[in-house]
Amino acid sequence: MTTENYDLVIMGTGSGNSVINSEMDGWRIAIVERWTFGGTCLNRGCVPSKMLVYAADVAESAAHDNAPQYGVTTRFESADWPAIVERVFGRIDPIVESGREYRYALPNVTVYEGDGRFVAERTIEVDGRRLTGDRIVIATGARSFIPAVAGIDAVPFHTSDTILRIAQQPKHLLVLGGGFIAAELSHVFRSLGSRVTIVHRGHHLLRAEDHEISERYTQLAARRYELVLGARVSQVYMTAEGIGMHVETADGERTLEGDTLLVAAGRLPNGDQIDAHLAGIDVGPIGAVLVDQYGRTSAPGVWALGDVNGRHQLKHMANGEAKTVQHNLLHPDDLRPLDVRPAPHAVFGSPQIGAVGLTEAQATALQRPVTVISHPYGEAAYGWALEDTSGFCKLIGDPATRTLLGAHVIGYQASLLVQPLVQGMHLGSTVDELALGQVWIHPALSEVVEQALLKLIEAFG
Repeated sequence: MTTENYDLVIMGTGSGNSVINSEMDGWRIAIVERWTFGGTCLNRGCVPSKMLVYAADVAESAAHDNAPQYGVTTRFESADWPAIVERVFGRIDPIVESGREYRYALPNVTVYEGDGRFVAERTIEVDGRRLTGDRIVIATGARSFIPAVAGIDAVPFHTSDTILRIAQQPKHLLVLGGGFIAAELSHVFRSLGSRVTIVHRGHHLLRAEDHEISERYTQLAARRYELVLGARVSQVYMTAEGIGMHVETADGERTLEGDTLLVAAGRLPNGDQIDAHLAGIDVGPIGAVLVDQYGRTSAPGVWALGDVNGRHQLKHMANGEAKTVQHNLLHPDDLRPLDVRPAPHAVFGSPQIGAVGLTEAQATALQRPVTVISHPYGEAAYGWALEDTSGFCKLIGDPATRTLLGAHVIGYQASLLVQPLVQGMHLGSTVDELALGQVWIHPALSEVVEQALLKLIEAFG
């Protein structure tokens, strides 16, 4: 077997693809991809799901039960699922193919499409071809976790990898899981006309969020979906119409049946699928490739970024890591650390959630004084316009430094409202500087954040 040597080998074409820049024009580079160019975000995650979410938002707005209180009457009639899917992937697929063709066209880049695995130190085999690299970047992402439920291997089911392209919209979607994927895709299909049943082992949805956010979201979700919480699925099975589940809850056993099953029980890093141990690369118990503060693995010359290193499952954080690793590859004598500031995130369900920093429980565990306030949307002028009675902004502050430790928003456009709080935390601003050091537009919805900051200042004393 012949061996090709490269200055840089990149495994994965999601954020790993962005590691290459013009300073590397003189390098001989190999890219290995076992699936589709662009990674999870472009093909089966952030981008297509949010295009579907927007269609769902439009449908939900049209069907708003309280529309008459605004003095208008609207209704949702139907969704053309094939047309919705075509709108999404008719735009994405050409971008994917264009990116693939671009990499093939570069004179210093060789593309290997196949399943790459380590066979020795800095040595990878791809479908019978062997590559060695002076430097290797692992960016192989993550995959859907499939729980060990009796019968799961014998029934057709979808994950977030496949359900975005299904040919027909489900009539009754069974969702196994209660995290952000379950929240977003339940919103999509319910808003477009499907019946949705969410089955979750926890007693609240989105348990990783602050407890008040999780509780409020669960309360609101119960108005839209059938929730089966505190549940253990003992078996799944085929029915004449689709899929059935035997479920055990505190209230006893029950049977659920639908035509489509979505497994949304979390995601696992793909580090356990590349035989990393054969290259001296340490991998954690759930498949994360372990890295130090600079993104280096335990093997010299090997780096890991994005979902596969287990730090975050967030595209914006993966992109930041790619920039850091890029710098460190080019400047080995001037290493930059990975960003360890609080990672912001959003959940694009209905309502939206935006958050950054510590939850109240995490802050309390620090065993030092903290100040916590909540401020409702309905006390701001734009909140009045929305007739909002459920959205709120929760802030967790350090009274000693007068800085934010955490910020959590649930409600309309929460993903946007949390951004000035992210900026303040990352730039080291005090709560006083954030609230009083700028002019807030009236009567924009951002006044919810301003008023919450002012309330926190008052609580600091």
